Amino acid sequence: MLNRPIRNIHDFLLSTYFADGLRITFGVLCPSLIMAQFGMLQYGMTLSLGALCISVVDSPGPIVHRRNAMLITTGLIVIVSILVGITNKHVYVTGLLLVACSFVFSMFFLYGARAAAIGTAVLLIMVLSIDDVRPWKEVIWYAILIFCGSIWYTLLSYFVYRIRPYRLVQQMLSDYIHEVSIFLRAKAKFYHQNIDYEKNYAELLQLQVLVNEKQDEVREVLFKTREIVSESTPEGRFLLLVFVDMADLFEQIMSTYYNYKQLHQQFDEVGILVHYEDVINKTADSLEDIAFALKTGDTPNLSIKLTEDIEKLKQEILVLENDKINKDYNTLGLIALKNIEVNIENILARVRTITRYFNENEKKNLKKNDIDVNKFVTRQNFDVKLFRENLTFNSSTFRHSLRVAIVMLIGFVVAKSFDFAHSYWILLTILVISKPGYTLTKQRNYQRLIGTIVGAFVGMGILVYVKDKNALFVILLICMIGSYSFQRKNYVVSVLFMTPYILVLFDFLGMGSLSIARERIYDTLIGSGIAVMASYSLFPNWEHEKLKEAMVNIIKANMNYFEQVTLLYFEQQNSLTKYKVARKEVYVNTANLASLFQRMFSEPKSKQLYIKELHQFTVLNHLLSSYIATLSLFYREHDYVYTNFEELKPVSTNTIYLLSQSFENLTLQKEDLSNVPLIRRKNIGELDEANENMIISEQFELIQKVAYDIFKLTEKIKI
Repeated sequence: MLNRPIRNIHDFLLSTYFADGLRITFGVLCPSLIMAQFGMLQYGMTLSLGALCISVVDSPGPIVHRRNAMLITTGLIVIVSILVGITNKHVYVTGLLLVACSFVFSMFFLYGARAAAIGTAVLLIMVLSIDDVRPWKEVIWYAILIFCGSIWYTLLSYFVYRIRPYRLVQQMLSDYIHEVSIFLRAKAKFYHQNIDYEKNYAELLQLQVLVNEKQDEVREVLFKTREIVSESTPEGRFLLLVFVDMADLFEQIMSTYYNYKQLHQQFDEVGILVHYEDVINKTADSLEDIAFALKTGDTPNLSIKLTEDIEKLKQEILVLENDKINKDYNTLGLIALKNIEVNIENILARVRTITRYFNENEKKNLKKNDIDVNKFVTRQNFDVKLFRENLTFNSSTFRHSLRVAIVMLIGFVVAKSFDFAHSYWILLTILVISKPGYTLTKQRNYQRLIGTIVGAFVGMGILVYVKDKNALFVILLICMIGSYSFQRKNYVVSVLFMTPYILVLFDFLGMGSLSIARERIYDTLIGSGIAVMASYSLFPNWEHEKLKEAMVNIIKANMNYFEQVTLLYFEQQNSLTKYKVARKEVYVNTANLASLFQRMFSEPKSKQLYIKELHQFTVLNHLLSSYIATLSLFYREHDYVYTNFEELKPVSTNTIYLLSQSFENLTLQKEDLSNVPLIRRKNIGELDEANENMIISEQFELIQKVAYDIFKLTEKIKI
């Protein structure tokens, strides 16, 4: 493996982030450079503005969605640029138009992230054109140039995609596998001595949010790209199989076989758990090699030493079993060690299978997958009815849109009152900072301020010490690529690059001076202050408002997941698609709850409801899904049907009842506390402790115990 910092840099240069940065920079800069050669730089700048606005909606996703979004945005920004050009001579009319557009296009959040990006792009062209007063004939010409710039960028993006149609999926799949490897390393920490369990569980939940985000992004592109879904090419089949196997592998990683505290109490002295940690970390290294190979086009190699390390683990377990009488080791503890080792072996086997897919001969012979992809993707319909239904204060999107409209008007009035040279910077700051929730607005505000202030000082330093125009142009290129590359990955870094880029650009246009940097800082401070104060005091959206829905959804998802897994044991017939959809819903809702919990931490103390209980609830649901995953894996790896299922039926039924009661506790707000007992198996003493029945029954009881803890916790939470 390459030295890790070098690998990270190489990985970033091959990523979709850097590819986006190069594409946007080329698309925005080219029109200006070409037109400047003919002495028409002003026209070139307008073409570049059209390209810049369209690039806002060109985020990773199915090419059909990207193309349609760019074409819709083209039409809208042309219309808005004409409206602004006609009305901006009259300040009151301009103010009314700004309010109306801010409200309508902020409501686009209802239809998903790409639709929200369309709204942002339209408001961006409005803000950047608002001070540009010109005769109506020039307004039409301006709109035509905006149209041409937009079409130029759309064609560029489509052309780049067609050259390498699978490249985006390869990059996104690589990022997903990389996040899974980080998650696996976090799981490995549980085998480390003196680990802080609470802290590691919190980290694990945040990593699960990232894994789920990446998984959703890959699923969206994979399952909505016709060439891949039809599996008409070896590369399409290869990418789909790698993703499906990675989803199964993540379930294996999610599984928990035993209580980590008890494992440490029993086996810390012998040092075997440290060896588990080492093997798991080496397996994570193998996953990183696969992720890197997807970007480079190389074939990953699986270390032979990993197999040897697993054999050593087996020998250590055998020694412990032989020494059981002398040391009085708990039988369940030894069984847990065995099963964890088997799980690692199974993970490694799946990693080995994925590695084989990279072989060219193997790739040609890959069979089609029988998965029903339509069950795993969501379709967003642009329904006017949804818009009308959300025109109420009960809708968080409506409150956000109303807040944006009012705040943009305030920013417009402030800008006109002070008569700043670049007053649109205030509106631009408000536009990019204002988010539906207080936490996101606060976070974006902090990032914008830090990036702008640091970037302004960097920019001033560049303008003071660098006088050569060629050197300045190279710096401009670097700053543009850096800004556009990091805009989705790290907003602080993006703004840090953006500010010097703007200052150097103004210098090229003959408007550069240190006062520009000072004005940008002032405008950013004013816009940030207005946006943050409004998010706190003007129709605020607090995370606790979504708390009940998120908690109910995760309980329902885990209940459905458990029901699907029990069918594997109690019935011969089961639907693999239903099971995988249930598993996907658990991951999605776990990530939603964990991210909501994290955002709530950034809100004022008075708005942080049931923080301790919510943390406990989140961890318990993570444990529940992990235990259910363990049951699922045991069945699939052993192709095993439980022989004494009748004695486990009451435990299974009671688990579902406990979860349904938890659901009712949250939705019906019961005042009376219920008394639901835990169900114990009959004939428990007659079971051989070493047999498979005991492992399974132990897992069912663990799941019931966690469901009971969730049930008791929901009785305390009143929201």
